Amino acid sequence: MKHIYYLILFLFLSTVVSAQTDTTLTNIDTIPPIDTIIPTVEEEILDIESVTEQFYVNILNNDGQEGLEIYTTCSSALLNGKTTIGVNGEDKEVVFKDCRTEVPIEIGDGKLVLLSKGSQYSDYRLMHISPQADKANPYRVKYIPLWLSILPPLVAIILALLFKEVIISLFIGIWSGAFIVNGMRFDPLSMVLSLFDVVETYIIGALSDGGHLSVLIFSLMIGGMVAIISRNGGMAGVVKQLSKYAKTPRSTELVTWFLGVAIFFDDYANTLIVGNTMRPVTDKFKISREKLAYIVDSTAAPVAAIAFITTWIGVELGYIKDNMQNLAGLESVPGAYSVFLSSLQYSFYPILTLGFILILIFTRRDYGAMYKAEVRARTTGEVSKKRGEETYEGDMEDLAPVKNAPLNWYNAVIPVAAVILVTIVGLVATGLDTSLASLVNGGYTGDSSLGSIWANLHLLSDSESIDFFERLGILIGNADSYVALIWASLSGLILGILLTVGGKIMKIDDTMNTMLAGFKTMFPALMILALAWSLGTLTEELNTATFLTSTLQDSLPPEWMPAVIFILAGTIAFSTGSSWSTMAILYPIAIPATWAICMANGYEPDAALPILYNVIATVLAASVFGDHCSPISDTTILSSLASDCNHIDHVRTQLPYALTVGTVSIILSYTSIVYSLPAIANFAIGLVVLFLFIRIFGKVID
Repeated sequence: MKHIYYLILFLFLSTVVSAQTDTTLTNIDTIPPIDTIIPTVEEEILDIESVTEQFYVNILNNDGQEGLEIYTTCSSALLNGKTTIGVNGEDKEVVFKDCRTEVPIEIGDGKLVLLSKGSQYSDYRLMHISPQADKANPYRVKYIPLWLSILPPLVAIILALLFKEVIISLFIGIWSGAFIVNGMRFDPLSMVLSLFDVVETYIIGALSDGGHLSVLIFSLMIGGMVAIISRNGGMAGVVKQLSKYAKTPRSTELVTWFLGVAIFFDDYANTLIVGNTMRPVTDKFKISREKLAYIVDSTAAPVAAIAFITTWIGVELGYIKDNMQNLAGLESVPGAYSVFLSSLQYSFYPILTLGFILILIFTRRDYGAMYKAEVRARTTGEVSKKRGEETYEGDMEDLAPVKNAPLNWYNAVIPVAAVILVTIVGLVATGLDTSLASLVNGGYTGDSSLGSIWANLHLLSDSESIDFFERLGILIGNADSYVALIWASLSGLILGILLTVGGKIMKIDDTMNTMLAGFKTMFPALMILALAWSLGTLTEELNTATFLTSTLQDSLPPEWMPAVIFILAGTIAFSTGSSWSTMAILYPIAIPATWAICMANGYEPDAALPILYNVIATVLAASVFGDHCSPISDTTILSSLASDCNHIDHVRTQLPYALTVGTVSIILSYTSIVYSLPAIANFAIGLVVLFLFIRIFGKVID
């Protein structure tokens, strides 16, 4: 019931915020000073020293041509001058004549206009202009404080924390943004129309994007393939083959870690399969359920987040592509896959987490609540501390092999291998198509043989002596990753069906039902995606990144951005329990804001790119970190369930380990930029620090 009160409070605050007097502009006599739009403008406006001018604005509608008329009150000596006006982030060089200038824009049924003293300045004002049925006052102008642009993602975060449910929180966040975009008319009709816009304008718009549709289809087919190769016993067969190597507690933990890394393509499949399969083996060697749940949880999302072919990759590439397109000063936008690969050198938390587990295994040391759990299991044989009903209950039978399934490892390896190989082939094929056009322009003579194309890829670079990996980077950067992933997921799904039906493991109708069940498992994530893309569109319309940039650019050095973003992303992921929703909220803000802050501080594009790559990796890494710490995280809950571990015990024992690696990762995200150390040095330093921490604070488990 208290959540209803919070929602009512939110609506009341929205009423207060929107209860500003609308300004109707008709002619010069009734126009207010642009102090309410742009602060008092100093001498640079007309290149006249020691003169303070005020801006005014009028709405143009001459012979059907709409736009703004901007003018100043000035003396006869200041009639003319040239300056730059920013309109919706685009610099327009205008000439004042008789203290006036005109900026054409299309108002239509309503338009948000962001005015500034040039797009690189910090003085921004946002207003909504819309025609109205009043001949005396034909236009309604609503001045909107730019800080309100942060309201939609903020509402989504706060409500997710209150409701502990992401979908409804994102929906209400988008609704609040649509209300602002529509001019903040607080009346029932406007509220209802804003509600309809959530679906009609933003969700439909997000789903109409070809790249977004590719991500949805790829995710569905991967979900169907995972379900089939789990039900036909293929994944259990892989685990069975590897589990024979578990002969001691240390080797059992190592096999569990290896399986977590090997099942890299989906964190849900990783968690459910490894946890359920290895639980009897770890129980045999008196390894606590808390330790099993930690290894399962910490090799699921970290691997899925950084591996090249996973259910995450399409989403990550989509966010990168959408937010890298309009970065001012970046002449050549790198391909999404190329950016992803470049950012991996800064993915400290996922990689260090995998290394941290190995250090724990080989040193046989633990600390904190995990040490107590391990001592209990080894000394009493009580692998799980029972204390009433589990926090989360569910049914894990959906991914269990069907009755009499042969548990043949190749029934899983072949489809997964096909996904990997076809993705590589697809990247090369689509990359070559794009590269050919560049080669022709750069002097390529037309020989289309694979060897000739590869040999001449140096034409795409300023250097004629680039190595294999640089050429591969050029190819992947030019590739259409969406097409490659569609080919790959379809190939893996078809092979999974053929092996299952051909091997008489399941009938065709049962196999199709299993595939559909796999589709269904992806629906919650896909709903989050659609809402997240919609929220991203809103933050772009409302210039959220502009607000953050103008707020932070004078107070936050660019090199601090990765550390700040890490803390922010970790907090959001902890609050929402979702890595994906955190990425959805932060990527549209973090990428353009980081780039703009670097540009505002005088960074050249080549110097700003490492910071941008660091931030891109940090959003992803910190999302995983916050997800690991959150008791409402889906993967944390599933890890407890698959390992048959008390959920509170799992969170309590995992939290100190996640915080340890997270702290080191925050420090490295800062020092890697300040000291410009190579990636291998950063990771080496991180692993050494973690090793020393375990040696000092950890205790040996006999």
